[in-house]
Amino acid sequence: MNRLKDAKSPYLLQHAEDPVDWYPFGEEAFRKAQAEDKPLFLSVGYASCHWCHVMHRESFRDQEVAELLNRHFVAVKVDREERPDVDAAYMRALISLTGSGGWPMSLFLTPEGKPFFGGTYFPKEDGRGLPGFKRVLLAVAEAWREKRQEVLEEAEGLSRALWRSLAPPPGPVPGGLEAEALGFLERAFDPEWGGFGGAPKFPQGPLLLYLLPLAWKGEEPARGMLRKTLRAMALGGIYDQVGGGFHRYAVDRFWRLPHFEKMLYDNALLARAYLGAYRIYGDGLFLRVARETLDFLLSLQAPEGGFYTALDAESEGEEGRYYTWTEAELREALGEDFPLARRYLALGEDLGGRSVLTAWGEEEVKRELGEGFPAWREGVRAKLLRARHRRVPPALDDKVLADWSALAVRALAEAGRLLEGRYLEAAQRGARFLLGMVREGLVRHAWRGGRLGEEAFLSDQAFTALALLELYTATGEWPYLERARFLAEAAWRAFFREGRLEETLNPLPLPARELEEGALPSGASALAEAFFRLGAAFGGDYRERAWRILEERAHFLRRFPHALPGFLLAHRLLEEGSELALPLPSPFFPEALSLYLPLTQPVMGPAEALPALKGREAGKAYLCREGACRLPVVEWGAFWEEVRAVYGASDSFHD
Repeated sequence: MNRLKDAKSPYLLQHAEDPVDWYPFGEEAFRKAQAEDKPLFLSVGYASCHWCHVMHRESFRDQEVAELLNRHFVAVKVDREERPDVDAAYMRALISLTGSGGWPMSLFLTPEGKPFFGGTYFPKEDGRGLPGFKRVLLAVAEAWREKRQEVLEEAEGLSRALWRSLAPPPGPVPGGLEAEALGFLERAFDPEWGGFGGAPKFPQGPLLLYLLPLAWKGEEPARGMLRKTLRAMALGGIYDQVGGGFHRYAVDRFWRLPHFEKMLYDNALLARAYLGAYRIYGDGLFLRVARETLDFLLSLQAPEGGFYTALDAESEGEEGRYYTWTEAELREALGEDFPLARRYLALGEDLGGRSVLTAWGEEEVKRELGEGFPAWREGVRAKLLRARHRRVPPALDDKVLADWSALAVRALAEAGRLLEGRYLEAAQRGARFLLGMVREGLVRHAWRGGRLGEEAFLSDQAFTALALLELYTATGEWPYLERARFLAEAAWRAFFREGRLEETLNPLPLPARELEEGALPSGASALAEAFFRLGAAFGGDYRERAWRILEERAHFLRRFPHALPGFLLAHRLLEEGSELALPLPSPFFPEALSLYLPLTQPVMGPAEALPALKGREAGKAYLCREGACRLPVVEWGAFWEEVRAVYGASDSFHD
């Protein structure tokens, strides 16, 4: 009996007809394993994961494999996006066991949930340099029968080591951590193609967002690393040159050949990175990519207001089929534009005679067309979109995750403030949906088809609070500020336990901590940022709470600060951040809404309405730090003099 038929997750529902007797992660599975003295097989993946689909087709639909699993194990299937706590806990264990991780995650656990053996993708039979899954299942079953004590000792030792390593005591935030992090990034930076490290290359949205305020201040080498990386990504195959938005990562160092999933979180973070970079550098490429990525976010917005999770890598059973082209297909779609477009798109076969489109020929074609280039490019793009819309599209993961949707709301709210109102309207719709996911003070994590899940994670609270704060900054509307405060306070009460900020409410056999912020900022660093921004408006102990969060992660900041860009950003805000106090009514108000001040939280409202505004005169602007303000200004040029005096920024750093 497969127990996934009532699941909300599209990924779990993909497995609902498997012959494997799948259980969802929970007490029922653990009780069965203990009662029958069987190990658990834990399989973790997600709906847009290519190799998850491959293992599904090869093994989990196979009757022979299913019989082995059902006879010797209790099989548990998890959607990593629906249960990020389970994924984080067991991915750390897998990395400790094997030295690497990935999805599908395949782990074998004791009946108490402690891992002792694992891997990622296994083919059904030996191949691709990997042992076959059938052979793995038989070997693990034999070890459980014949070498039980050794297995249990291995599992217990790993469990204890993980608890020790992931829960060190708090300490002072180390000095010089940002210099150390930047030094590491300089050494890892690819000066030719941008990005950090070799292949595969990931966008690392949190890291790019950390570099933005450094670049805004004119700090080198942050300016050079950020600009090089953003330009290379924008012109490469990791960016969907036809439909906008970014694929998940590139398999090469050149950003040319992507892994084709398109994730909501990547595009929400990268939209903000490109929009901020446009305001810093004035590069029209960054503005175009920001707009197209924001429009891709809009295409993922559900009618109810939330944002869908991802688009699959596959269509028609082939990875990347929807996004790649043959030369004949391009010639047919483009007609007379084909010869020039071929130079612009820099074709080269990547996947079985099909090409991933890049824009490596952009500078050459721009020089040739001059002012006519933007219109020509849009015409080419429209023709390719029409042709692509006739194809079978990739599957849509249509669940809504609160934390990822909140990232999209924040990006659209910022774009509504800095670009145009349609983005702000979408952000407001998204915020209403997120607030509708609140139960008993906590934002619930997952929604699909009218069904709301029960789980709630720190990231849901913190990301939603930051989205609401961005909407307050964009509109000056008081309810957004109050709701952000409510959610941040609820997060502190629910997740700060025994002197430690946890990411989850659910007790697990292993610690569920995210140690790196590669693809997403952590809920903890996001809450620290939210407390800084709330402290700008309300004062009180919010800054102290933010420092406590950093101190609780001091051990990891000391060891690898470059891997924690969200915490580095929170630290920079606490060290250098400021408040812009604007008692209303104010002649500065329209301009204030369009400011790009990445280290400043505007505080707007009637005089005396907030601690940050008490004693301030309406009609004047005050740049303050921890309540201590510079001289008030009544003229816009004088305000920028204040910004330059505090941050060293010049007029070239704002639009």
